[in-house]
Amino acid sequence: MVKTRHSELKYIAKKAKEACWKLSSIDTDTKNKILKDLADALKENYESIKEANNKDLDAAEKLVNAGGLSKSLYKRLALTESKFSEMLNGVVDVSRLVDPIGNIELEVELDDGLILRKVSCPIGVIGVIFESRPDVIVQISSLAIKSSNAVILKGGSEAINTNVELVKIINKTLARFEEYPESSINLIKTREEVNSMLELDEYIDLLIPRGSNEFVKYIQNNTRIPVLGHADGICHIYIDNEANPEMAYKVCLDSKTDYPAACNAVETILIHKDLAAEFLKDLLEKFLNANVEVRCQEAIINKFNLANVSIAKEEDWSTEYGDLIISIKEVNSLEDAINHINSYGSGHTDCIITSNKEKADKFMNFVDSSSVYWNASTRFADGFRYGFGAEVGISTNKTHARGPVGLEGLVIYKYKLYGNGQIVSDYSKGLKTFKHKVVNNN
Repeated sequence: MVKTRHSELKYIAKKAKEACWKLSSIDTDTKNKILKDLADALKENYESIKEANNKDLDAAEKLVNAGGLSKSLYKRLALTESKFSEMLNGVVDVSRLVDPIGNIELEVELDDGLILRKVSCPIGVIGVIFESRPDVIVQISSLAIKSSNAVILKGGSEAINTNVELVKIINKTLARFEEYPESSINLIKTREEVNSMLELDEYIDLLIPRGSNEFVKYIQNNTRIPVLGHADGICHIYIDNEANPEMAYKVCLDSKTDYPAACNAVETILIHKDLAAEFLKDLLEKFLNANVEVRCQEAIINKFNLANVSIAKEEDWSTEYGDLIISIKEVNSLEDAINHINSYGSGHTDCIITSNKEKADKFMNFVDSSSVYWNASTRFADGFRYGFGAEVGISTNKTHARGPVGLEGLVIYKYKLYGNGQIVSDYSKGLKTFKHKVVNNN
């Protein structure tokens, strides 16, 4: 019988599931040694990785020119020296993190000689579908190694050469360790295999899609597998009337221009109407001088007679640009800013700039986002910057994991009950009573 792509992927998923049974028994020292060796191997193979990435960039440039690939995806594709260095540091940082597996999160003495423990354990097989960024391969693989999970990775076709090279280096490193099972880190290459992956709820325990809003919604609507992730990254900064102007300029510019294609780049800035007119004019000029396209209310444009600023439309307030574009709106109050963010935002990352702690606390309590900041760039919303070593993505879910998802989002728990012949009927008949004494609660 000729193998179909679906049957091949099903075989990969089945082998990955089998690998999970062995992964949870690998000790911390071995996992840390693997990660350190992986960082060394990536460093040693920098030239081959760069060569593969250049092939992808050359092909992607032609797609951009032909209108087949967005500029933001092209920017994410480039594995620059700084990205490569950050990628290596992330692997080393993950090796230094506490092993999340086998930790006793709760211990309760139900009765004499009857002990219940809640113990952290791997989720199992995690499917990750993402676009462009090849460094995601290493981030997710290092987190999977440390958390004892198996992964099936599907990157965008625009990064195929880089992805293949990185996975080859990862698996070559893993092969040096006899205790590490094969089929733990897997790469699939075709778009057709994504639809097949969605059907494999028998083997895949969690899906993490990283892409456009439409793509994430498609994944969520076409699978029975639990999905973790976020669709849009519509991030806001609210500049309060008690903000420090110089701080506001600095934070706003960094949030937009440091890496505009990132999901944590600011897209909309809300400004209190009582701020001095010269502040708003200076902010607009600073964005324009930084080659940022500015879109704002018509009243703002008329106020300063700005010919090189366009009028913001209703859809701008709910758009993730992923580029050097910013929308600006005046609001009447802190409450108006909170309402705007909760109405138009995506629950990703939002910031208030103010010198008033009471206002900051109110903003951070009432804005319903996975990350809320006071006087800091939205670009800090990142697993590496949070000290997680790396991240599998940013989640705006309200179950299991939220915000940048590191090791803690890749583990679940099981209950282990240690007894000595106890039976339930003794308790249901009133012959015995439970003690429910908490021995340990982490």
